[in-house]
Amino acid sequence: MARSIRHRGPDHSAVWLDVESRVGLAHNRLAIIDVSPAGNQPMHSHSGRYVIVYNGEIYNHQELRKQLEDEGQAPNWAGRSDTETLLASVEAWGLRKALEHSVGMFAFALWDRRERDLILARDRIGEKPLYYGRQTARGPFLFGSELKALAQHPQFEPDIDREALALYLRFSYVPTPHSIYRGISKLRPGCFLTFSEGAGEPLIEEYWSAQAVAEAGAADRLQASPEECTDELEELLTRAVGQQMIADVPLGAFLSGGIDSSTVVALMQKQSSRPVKTFSIGFAEERFDEAKYAKAVARHLGTDHTELYVTPDEAMAVLPRLPSMYDEPFADSSQIPTHLVSALARRHVTVSLSGDAGDELFGGYNRYGLASALWRRLRLVPRPLRSAAAAALGAMPPALWNAAAAALPGLAHIRDAGAKIHQRAPLFASGSLMELYGGIVSQWPEPNALVIGVTEAPSLATSSAPLLRNLNPFEQMMAADTVTYLPDDILVKLDRASMAVSLETRVPLLDHRVVEFAWRVPFEYKVRDGHTKWLLRQVLYRHVPRELIERPKMGFGVPIAEWLRGPLRDWAEELLSESRLEDQGYLRPKPIRRMWQSHFAGTVGGDARLWTVLMFQSWLEEHRSGTRSINASTGGAGCLASTHSDVVQNLTGI
Repeated sequence: MARSIRHRGPDHSAVWLDVESRVGLAHNRLAIIDVSPAGNQPMHSHSGRYVIVYNGEIYNHQELRKQLEDEGQAPNWAGRSDTETLLASVEAWGLRKALEHSVGMFAFALWDRRERDLILARDRIGEKPLYYGRQTARGPFLFGSELKALAQHPQFEPDIDREALALYLRFSYVPTPHSIYRGISKLRPGCFLTFSEGAGEPLIEEYWSAQAVAEAGAADRLQASPEECTDELEELLTRAVGQQMIADVPLGAFLSGGIDSSTVVALMQKQSSRPVKTFSIGFAEERFDEAKYAKAVARHLGTDHTELYVTPDEAMAVLPRLPSMYDEPFADSSQIPTHLVSALARRHVTVSLSGDAGDELFGGYNRYGLASALWRRLRLVPRPLRSAAAAALGAMPPALWNAAAAALPGLAHIRDAGAKIHQRAPLFASGSLMELYGGIVSQWPEPNALVIGVTEAPSLATSSAPLLRNLNPFEQMMAADTVTYLPDDILVKLDRASMAVSLETRVPLLDHRVVEFAWRVPFEYKVRDGHTKWLLRQVLYRHVPRELIERPKMGFGVPIAEWLRGPLRDWAEELLSESRLEDQGYLRPKPIRRMWQSHFAGTVGGDARLWTVLMFQSWLEEHRSGTRSINASTGGAGCLASTHSDVVQNLTGI
């Protein structure tokens, strides 16, 4: 199990067993803080009560050490690692208080030798992954940082969960708490799980909630001027960046030249006595290339900048590695450039800071404004009329819509207008803003019609969005993304792409103190005068001239549509062949074949939906040995049962 994810920690590996209790812990270490053997794991607490395997970083661990020392509760420290600090905090304060005091990204397993309890915990936002589950009543309870570790256990059952597959086809990722395998779940961010001897299901408790923070912040807005809010945000970000720059190994940052990464790098350079190492990749395709913007920002800030222009062949060479890298189907195509820039950075550093999360916290995605404006108009029309309009829009073939759009001055610039109208027509019948938004972020809006023998589980897109109080429509979508898209897509992409090359990534904008402040900021400081992320821009403009930043938003993507019509055509045709789909028995071939043929003919731009299917097919090809199809749901943690004497436990992390 540990060897399967050695890439997450190539510096040291070890296993600890308690044969009598039938407990096993394994660990792979990427040494960042105190690279000496004193930081190796599995690690025992000073009293001997606890044994831990821990993946991540506690950024304020030096402050925690001082607090323990001031309270007279510090042990005789054996080393300088944050792992030892975390164990001492748990012994002194108890688990919940230790978690509440910790600032960081982490997933860990803690075995309590006295109480014979297993505790799993995950950081507040979900930067670090943690899978767990018991697939049969008397099977082992398994857990790990990646699914491939669990799959190595001889009693692991690789049964594909069709409900999870349907959710994947809708969102392009498998949302928490599901995983692609029956009986295996993801622990929710901000939670810890206790599995006690003799108990049935584990107890899952929440110590921090992004949803609760959003609601509380909106109910208690800051009564401050824009200048005061800018000052406070810069102070919070400076502290977060400074803490995340602490490492005993080389450190740098990703730099795209956009608002978020430029802000992080500016605050790094502000606190560094030497040029910060920054990294970006470029593409020959102009609409995907941000490298020139990153270079201009790096030149202004005086960083030690490294850029690499990637050819289409080099980018496509990543494709065969994606199924193994991500363990379960994952179809955010920016996974490719994210892995490439991680590989570039790893040649020079062991830790890299990233600018993710600015869009969710400060309203940066264009879809927020589009959905808000659309809902304001739709809600004025009775739903039966909107449903009729949706049916009428969908009845006209995409080719005719394309022709009509080309003849209208206001629509002539829209590429694949017919495909976009067909895909969005059902949104007109939405019964609420969040149902509308769920449809906007869906790839395949009716996965039940695609996956054989399944009823889709409730999700954001099926009117089961969390009840969000005190938030305006724009903020409701931001909050929904913070608890779904951010941990299950953005952070999954970043973690797997970077850890595949043994690179630790850190996200200063996700310091929970920054998150809590962001939700208290008046909304008009986030979206102001037609600018999104207005307040974050004000911080950045204190360090970088706005003319280096102001430009239309670009995604961190690759030209999937062109690749599928060109060099990837044969690869895609093979994976999407009707006979293959029929033999596999998971997906109905006809809608997929129609989409593929229309895309190749240029009548429908279905590249995102096709990429979602292709990534499942590619993953299935990689993992097809031993997989079995079932119709049951993952069911969260509900599959965990039986007595503790049957437990085999394993966390294989950094």
